[in-house]
Amino acid sequence: MSIKVIIMDVDGTLTNGKKVITPKTKEALLKAEEKGVILILASGRPTSGLEDIAKELQMDKYHGLLVAFNGSKVIDCQTKEVIFNQAMSVEEGKAVLEHMKKFEKVRPMIDKGEYMFVNNVYDNWITWKGKPFDVIQYESRGGKFKLCEIDDLAAFVDYPLNKILTTSDPEYLQEHYKEMMEPFKDTLSCMFTGDFYFEFTAKGIDKAKALDTVLIPMGYNRDEMIAFGDGQNDSSMVKYAGIGVAMENAVQELKDIADEITLSNEEDGIAASLYKHMPVLSE
Repeated sequence: MSIKVIIMDVDGTLTNGKKVITPKTKEALLKAEEKGVILILASGRPTSGLEDIAKELQMDKYHGLLVAFNGSKVIDCQTKEVIFNQAMSVEEGKAVLEHMKKFEKVRPMIDKGEYMFVNNVYDNWITWKGKPFDVIQYESRGGKFKLCEIDDLAAFVDYPLNKILTTSDPEYLQEHYKEMMEPFKDTLSCMFTGDFYFEFTAKGIDKAKALDTVLIPMGYNRDEMIAFGDGQNDSSMVKYAGIGVAMENAVQELKDIADEITLSNEEDGIAASLYKHMPVLSE
């Protein structure tokens, strides 16, 4: 069965270390769209952090989809219609943010509109790979958010949240994530989306759930899908798609469940796999 849907994580998968799509990969994806294939960006990023990439890939022209917030929201790039949205309740969001106060080195981040809200815009540095890393700037710029300080996020939140993102030194998160998720392990989805990111979404939310909810009614079959990822939060969609591909730079857990492993995000891994499975792109 021919491939009709290409699903891609963004950071570490579609983009390289400089956060750009390499020319060879971009060319392959544009060729696929011209052949009638739809592209899907499936990321932990907010919608605002995916829009520029979607525009670069002309997804607004070909009805591409944005699967944002790790599967909590899906938007049609052409119509801008929200076709799936499952957020946490206000009460669930408040409970998570209240619980996070117990962890002095954990920094929660939430968003609404054009703003990302944090406790302290100057408390933004973690240690990553042995070096200082300005994680608050990284996340706010990646999502195209303005920053706003809120002393008590739990008291502030009066709207459903698609995601609560927390960050800290990777070692601190590894030491405390089980305690962080303990009150919510049966009521919310709690997972690492990077070694310095741990996040909370509504129960049952992941990338595969969003894909299944949206694509099957549209007439697509899993056998017609190929999915690319590099992180733990990509495992559901890599298992879901007819062909699940892990990047060479992926975490070992993803490589273990993938159907195959392609080249890294620095070596046009997506393009290499697409030309292999879709000979029509070489015509």
